[in-house]
Amino acid sequence: MSRYRGPRVKIIRRLGALPGLTNKTFKSKSSYIGQSPATKKISQYRIRLEEKQKLRFHYGLTERQSLKYVRIARKAKGSTGQVLLQLLEMRLDNILFRSGIAPTIPSARQLVNHRHILINNNTINIPSYDCRSRDIITIKDRPKSQSMVRKNLKFLQKQKIPNHLNFDLIHLKGLVHQIIDREWISLKINELLVVEYYSRRV
Repeated sequence: MSRYRGPRVKIIRRLGALPGLTNKTFKSKSSYIGQSPATKKISQYRIRLEEKQKLRFHYGLTERQSLKYVRIARKAKGSTGQVLLQLLEMRLDNILFRSGIAPTIPSARQLVNHRHILINNNTINIPSYDCRSRDIITIKDRPKSQSMVRKNLKFLQKQKIPNHLNFDLIHLKGLVHQIIDREWISLKINELLVVEYYSRRV
């Protein structure tokens, strides 16, 4: 299954806020006058499915990528759900989003694909690149690259940079300190339900 490229507000109406997908706001369907929220009983399968979809749409993953990360997390030490989220948070496109360099993860992916980003002075054009502790992120020294990022940085004031990252607004240079802690992960999700959803496939 390919990466989702359709209407983003439609997705957050159904699944809730997904800051990595879009920074748009919306009025939920149940908030309209005379309309009450649905009372139909929701199955456990649907609950797990929706949590999995939150993960996919927030981080911009294909189904194959999601399954790959779950398999890696299962082989690692510690809680599978927590390791899964840490793996996704350390992707380059997410690091750029969380640093305020890009307003959303899709826009961060575009910056990487167009070769505007350097990691330890090496050009990286793979959005899924796995960042590690002490990695230094810089913006390519080109007028177009610099102007695009400075334009995006206005969104930085709207969010807190997690404690595992640091970004110098003047020199446009970021640093990854360590693996992110669970408390600093912005997505509201029950990662254990995601692991349960994939349990029969891994």
